[in-house]
Amino acid sequence: MSKLLEKLLQEKPALLLDGATGTNLFAMGLQSGDSPEFWNVEHPDRIAAHYRSFIEAGSDVVLTNTFGGTSYRLKLHDGQDRVAEFNIAAARILREEVAKSGREVVVAGSMGPTGEILEPAGQVTIAQAEAAFTEQAFALKEGGVDVLWIETISSLEESRAAIQAANKTGLPVVLTLSIDTNGRTMMGVTAADLVQLQSELETPLIAFGTNCGVGAAEVIAAIQNMAKTADELNIHPTLVAKGNCGIPEWVDGKISYSGTPELMAEYAAFAIDSGARIIGGCCGTTPEHVASMRAAIDEHVQNDKPSMEELQEKLGSVTAGAQAQLQGDLSVEGGALSKGRRGGGRNRRRS
Repeated sequence: MSKLLEKLLQEKPALLLDGATGTNLFAMGLQSGDSPEFWNVEHPDRIAAHYRSFIEAGSDVVLTNTFGGTSYRLKLHDGQDRVAEFNIAAARILREEVAKSGREVVVAGSMGPTGEILEPAGQVTIAQAEAAFTEQAFALKEGGVDVLWIETISSLEESRAAIQAANKTGLPVVLTLSIDTNGRTMMGVTAADLVQLQSELETPLIAFGTNCGVGAAEVIAAIQNMAKTADELNIHPTLVAKGNCGIPEWVDGKISYSGTPELMAEYAAFAIDSGARIIGGCCGTTPEHVASMRAAIDEHVQNDKPSMEELQEKLGSVTAGAQAQLQGDLSVEGGALSKGRRGGGRNRRRS
């Protein structure tokens, strides 16, 4: 089992993740609706350049271009029989770029949601989802990843299926949920539920947290909620924050993100002060943003946890549900998980 992520966490107070995959591949010519995973074999030079851009920006952890690398997602592009090919290629390209850099950079195998609705709400069984994740996980291991990075998940059922699959490889496992609906995932899971899941796992995650969502401020609020619940359960997790680059806006017929490099630097500092130890950017985040975050992390002096007023002044609004969870007010809609809302769900592509 690779120990590189654990080693870097022991050596550094905070680690820097990479930025967006989709956003940056679109800038290279990827067309809307196309599968980025095909580029791992059709345009390996572009994928290598993508990885290199974040390594050069200072990332300690870079994710493979395999977010949609399960058979369920690839079936949408008639690529369901090429799971091993695409995942192995993505990991090997990144491994080669890390070797060329001469730096210690964690090669993280991205595993995104299947896009299917899992039982009991849907037709896909947990066993079927686990089988799909297992196929991807072992391909990523064969390609040489250091850690399996499950991201943008919305349900506890799919989380468990992916974790069980990833654990079969013997590699360290990270899980991040997309908390984007008033302090919940779209399937009703809260930050506190994720911490509770960690406390129940036979093989604990090496790190967990949140990615994507609706903005950097909401991601920080989720991290604060996770830290609060972890204190209550007397556990000491490594938390991950990978927020979108500001708020998405529709400009000139395409989605743009409002976050500046300065805003993302502020976000990185707030993330550390709120309890996160692995910080990166999701949708809209470019190497320029990541370089600014690198400088902010390197220069950071630990401060008190930012208040809700500070978060909203500097980063943007925080939903009532997320605020209620911090205050322990379960009467506010979105303040705590409604047990009847658990299930599986379709998820956006990380961009």
